[in-house]
Amino acid sequence: MTTAAPPFADALASPSAALVLDGGLSLQLESAGHDLGDALWSARLLVEDPEALVAAHLAFYEAGADVVTSAGYQATFEGFARRGIGRERAAGLLALSVDLVRRAARRAAGLLALSVDLVRRAARRAAAAGAGRPLWVAASAGPHGAMLADGSEYRGRYGIGTAALEAFHRPRLEVLAAAAPDVLALETVPDADEARALLRAVRGLGVPAWLSYTVSGDRTRAGQPLEEAFGLLADAEEVVAVGVNCCAPEDALRAVEVAARVTGKPVVVYPNSGERWDAAARGWRGRPAFSADLAEEWREAGARLIGGCCRVGPDTVAAVAERLRGRGPGRDQGAQG
Repeated sequence: MTTAAPPFADALASPSAALVLDGGLSLQLESAGHDLGDALWSARLLVEDPEALVAAHLAFYEAGADVVTSAGYQATFEGFARRGIGRERAAGLLALSVDLVRRAARRAAGLLALSVDLVRRAARRAAAAGAGRPLWVAASAGPHGAMLADGSEYRGRYGIGTAALEAFHRPRLEVLAAAAPDVLALETVPDADEARALLRAVRGLGVPAWLSYTVSGDRTRAGQPLEEAFGLLADAEEVVAVGVNCCAPEDALRAVEVAARVTGKPVVVYPNSGERWDAAARGWRGRPAFSADLAEEWREAGARLIGGCCRVGPDTVAAVAERLRGRGPGRDQGAQG
């Protein structure tokens, strides 16, 4: 966090809150020419080019995001071990993922020296995005399926029990929490069983968390009704926001409504662009359906943290920021935290 402000949970709890979340990190990195075609995905740049991650995070802060997530989604001890990276160095890379977002936040806030071109660009963006607002750092932690790198984060039902899932998540979350992010982003969770394990894994870490499911229609990817899945989270003190990500935009509104009703917590929502991945052709198909108009609907339904996931870039985040700060009580939220 770069500006004096209430804790993250308090900022979200305001009835007028409308914090803007970033978009798809992989899209921004690929647009800059980086190849993410291996099992570590964006986490490979923690090893190969950390400064590229700072630049990508900075692009989202400049676009108006209040909260930017780290490159930790696919960063795990197990995944790094497959690349010959030992446990001590892997822990350092996990901590680095949080620090890189913090560096980007400092640059966005003008606390580090920038090139003349970046200063000019940041100044233009700041006029629209709300200069002086707190900038929050979220440590991303993906599901067990992300480590498997076989698409199972969109299916769940890994064939292992809750205890094994807790044992997988807890060591990584301990390292991320020790790096002192503002919030842990437990994201793209496909299965209520994994959510149970994550609730156990975050206990006592001293850092608030949000938990977001990936869904299809009115069910988790593993097939559980959303009422059941969100019901697990209602009394979890460590979880300060609940919601959905990495889903179709048309599935988001119903999920936001259910999450708000069942849990009474602030809701986080960051769906994909609406384009669809064609595995055979290895390319994206269709037209984007994500829009700032939808973001307005999500806020009215109870969302307090709104952004995008796959294929949502800084320009779309900027449009969301302008819309959410441009009307009603949420106008000055960026400056107030």
